[in-house]
Amino acid sequence: MNREIKATQPVMPAMERYVDEIRSIWDTKILTNNGEKTNKFKEMLAAYTGCQNLDLFVNGHSALMIGIQAMELEGEVITSPFTFVSTTNAIVQSGLTPVFGDIDDSYNLSPESIENLITDKTCAIVTPHIFGIPCDVMKIEQIARKYDLKVIYDGAQAFGTKVKGKDISSFGDITMFSLHAIKVFNSIEGGILFYQDKGLHRKFELYRNFGITYGESGSDVDLVGMNGKMNEFQAAMGIVNLPGLEEEIWKRKQLAELYCEGLRDIPGIQTYSYREDIDYNYAYFPIKVTEEYGMSRDELWIRLKEKGIGTRKLYDKLTCDFNCYKNRGYVQKTEYADKVKRMALDLPMYGGLEEEDLRYICDLIKNKV
Repeated sequence: MNREIKATQPVMPAMERYVDEIRSIWDTKILTNNGEKTNKFKEMLAAYTGCQNLDLFVNGHSALMIGIQAMELEGEVITSPFTFVSTTNAIVQSGLTPVFGDIDDSYNLSPESIENLITDKTCAIVTPHIFGIPCDVMKIEQIARKYDLKVIYDGAQAFGTKVKGKDISSFGDITMFSLHAIKVFNSIEGGILFYQDKGLHRKFELYRNFGITYGESGSDVDLVGMNGKMNEFQAAMGIVNLPGLEEEIWKRKQLAELYCEGLRDIPGIQTYSYREDIDYNYAYFPIKVTEEYGMSRDELWIRLKEKGIGTRKLYDKLTCDFNCYKNRGYVQKTEYADKVKRMALDLPMYGGLEEEDLRYICDLIKNKV
C-alpha cells in the first residue's frame, strides 16, 4: 500500500491557544482597523527581527504592490522570472516595466545578470528570496548604490532567514513577507513590509485604507489606495504562531540535513549547497534532476505521485512565459533559468514530516521509484 505524504502542510497552534487569544476580540468588538491584536503583533515582530519600521497587510501581494507604488518609481525594474507570478504582477500593476534577468545556482536573480541589464530607464531591482534562500544581498546592495537604484525584496518565503547574523528584513529599501497559510510562519493570510525610511509609514497607511485622509473639515482621498488592512483574527494567529517559529525552523533544518545525507552521491540528483554564514528558514527543499539521473524531473514527479508522495514543480514555467506576459516584448535574459525550470523539484518539507517518511522518499529516489 502506498503512503500518503503531503508536499506541505500549515503550521497550526493548539486550538485552545488560538481561542484564548481571540477571546478578547468579543470584548473589544474591534475586528480590523489597527486593533489590539495587530498592534501587539507588530510589537512582537519588531522584537523578533530587531527591525522597528514595519506595517501589516491583509496578504503578501497587496503588501508588495503597495510597497512598490509608495516608492513612486517610473521606468524599468529588473526582476527574476523564476518566482511566483505575484512578483511580476505587482510590478506591472504598479505601472512599471519588468526586465527579466537570469538566475544562478541559488535559484535567485544573478547579480551579474542585474548589472548587464541596467540602462538609463532602470529605476529599481524587485526580486524574491526564492525558496527562503536569500539573494546575494551584499552584491545587490553594491550594484544599487553604484547605479542609484531602489531595492525591494519579495521575501514571501524567507521570514526567519538571517545573513551573517542579520535578519533578512533589514536588507534593501523594503522587504515584503507573506504570512500565507503554508509559509514557515503564517497568520492564516497576511503580509508585512519592513523598510528603512520611516517616512514611508504614512504612505503605507494611506495605500492600505483607500487613500483616505481625515481632517477637521471631514475626509478626503489623497491617493488611489485599496483595502489592504490585516484583521484581528489574522494577527491573533500570528501572535500564537510566532513563539513556535524557531522550533519549526530547527525541525526543518534536521530534515534538510537528512535529505542531503539520503540523496548524497545519487547521480543526477543535486541538492542545494547550504552556506555556513546563512541561517536558513528551510521553507522548501529543492533538488535539481539532471540528465545523468536517467529520468526527467517530470517523470520523477509522476512516479512519486503514483506512490502517494506529494512534490511540487514550482516555477516550471517562468513568469515571462505566462500568456499575459509572453507577447509584450519584455527584455528577457533567462538562459540558465530556462534550464532550471525543467530540473527543479521541491520535496516534502514541514516540521511535522516524519523521518521515516523522509527516508522512504530518499530510498524511492535512489531506486528510481
